[in-house]
Amino acid sequence: MRIVAAALLLIPLASACTWVKMAPGAAEVRVAAPGQDLSACEKRGEVAVSVRDRLGPYERNDIKVRDELETLARNEAPGLAADTVQPKGEPDDGEQRFLAYRCRGAAPAAGTATTRPVAEGEAETYPIED
Repeated sequence: MRIVAAALLLIPLASACTWVKMAPGAAEVRVAAPGQDLSACEKRGEVAVSVRDRLGPYERNDIKVRDELETLARNEAPGLAADTVQPKGEPDDGEQRFLAYRCRGAAPAAGTATTRPVAEGEAETYPIED
């Protein structure tokens, strides 16, 4: 009985952890907003990533799941010689697809904000749409 109780207490604690770590080179990959015009960039491919969105009957925090999916997409980008990823759609059951682009040297589209890569130890925030 103690083992079951301990397991039930550990599930919420484990779901708060971030299991996905940033790979070398991924910190230089930027994430473009959905719908942002990247027509000046070279499309390098598409990335499909997935994480556990639930632990048994317990659903993980949606923001943490999205953050891990984004990190996984950024981890894959250097392998495609891409420096930018853009969500293709919303996450579904812990899975999401991203488009990968090479934008270095490309002129940003009019009205498009440019961002610098996130340095090690810095935080990057994005608005969440309802």
